[in-house]
Amino acid sequence: MKQNKYDEPEFFAEYSRLPRSIHGLAAGLEWTTFQGLLPDLHDQRVLDLGCGFGWHCRYAREQGARTIVGVDISERMLEHARVTTRGSGIEYCRCAIEDINFSANEFDIVISSLALHYVEAFDLVCRKVYHCLASNSLFVFSVEHPIFTALPAQDWYYGPTGERLHWPVDNYQEEGRRQTNWLTDDVIKYHRTLATYVNTVIESGFWIKRLEEPKPAPELTDPGEKDELRRPLFLVIAAVKDE
Repeated sequence: MKQNKYDEPEFFAEYSRLPRSIHGLAAGLEWTTFQGLLPDLHDQRVLDLGCGFGWHCRYAREQGARTIVGVDISERMLEHARVTTRGSGIEYCRCAIEDINFSANEFDIVISSLALHYVEAFDLVCRKVYHCLASNSLFVFSVEHPIFTALPAQDWYYGPTGERLHWPVDNYQEEGRRQTNWLTDDVIKYHRTLATYVNTVIESGFWIKRLEEPKPAPELTDPGEKDELRRPLFLVIAAVKDE
């Protein structure tokens, strides 16, 4: 079953208060890394899977993309994206990522930011992305890092005075559904190992151009952000369709 937490009023309200929801791409720890893996988007046909508020779609338009399609399962997210997108050049479509059905060679680049760990059928998505990409084109996506998704708690191990002692990792090899508490209760995510992410992409016909585990700049002074240097939070992969 495809969960759609973002259309639940409480969850959507909490998500809307996040810094990345208010300030956009610059507030995302992984954005600088993700941006660095993107090609020149001028005159490119772009597909954004799990487009959310449309930040990446609007970025693609600013870079001169020819056509941009944003796909998301949440009507609330798409409504916000449409309201905050001024002008033309972006088409927003309501659809679960697993259900996309685009024509062969329809896009020059497919991107997905922090959406695919909500998708159970990652292998199916990779095959569909390969189908709709033109030859020698790029698939760039970010997900929560497998070290982060291994345990449903997705939280630090704390000491007696509340200090963050370490990040626990257990049941790493046991892939599949995780019921987590993020913003609200009962958020379903899917844990996959790093090997599964990489090998599924390769088995779908791509070759891996780059793999990154973004981290904040070491000079950051915020204690919470400095803790992000202690374990990877995100995984970013750039893969090429090479026929």
